[in-house]
Amino acid sequence: MLKTITMRCVSAVAACAMLVGCSSVEPVAYTGIASSSQLQPDPNDESGHIPYRYATQVDWRNYTKAMIDPVAIYRGTDNQFGDMDDNDRATLGSYMQVQFAEKLATRFQLTNTPGPNTLRIKLTLTGATTTPLVAPATHVDIAGNLYNSVQAIRGGEGLMAGSAIYAVEIYDASTSRLLSAYVTKQYPGALNVGASFGSMGAAKTGIDKGADALVAQLK
Repeated sequence: MLKTITMRCVSAVAACAMLVGCSSVEPVAYTGIASSSQLQPDPNDESGHIPYRYATQVDWRNYTKAMIDPVAIYRGTDNQFGDMDDNDRATLGSYMQVQFAEKLATRFQLTNTPGPNTLRIKLTLTGATTTPLVAPATHVDIAGNLYNSVQAIRGGEGLMAGSAIYAVEIYDASTSRLLSAYVTKQYPGALNVGASFGSMGAAKTGIDKGADALVAQLK
């Protein structure tokens, strides 16, 4: 009996993995962003969060101020918003603006004026997936919970979870030289049940995590 249940769970988890593999959205090096030609696949990104990156040697400690451009909503044909409507895209972009400003303010003096020791940070929301109504059920379903537990260990994406995809471009504000750029996909931890409630809850949680990651990078 136990063997039968175990085999059923394994089969269900395999089916879940196939479902995620078919439905998961993978970021691209978007042709409509300024740094597109400089972005390269990042072989060191084992997590899959940042598949494309451009980097130069920078001592971020030399920068004490930061300008944050208004978040751009990507309109290129290679966008990955799916069927998300313009209002939801704008709502997510506004949320992103506020969250990144709040997090970056813990590290930099925010300013609207270019000058020495100042970064200019451009954020472009390029895609997002919302959380379907079935997502919360995957945390109580045996097979779904097993799959999410494995993904949590790997730092991977949960079953039927939502996400936010965006590009970050960082310039020296006084010279306009591109210092760093990357495309990232951010999503909640696979066992974060709370983030699976509300259609954009997971995408917003992904934005929160991405803002924290950027601040950590710039220390």
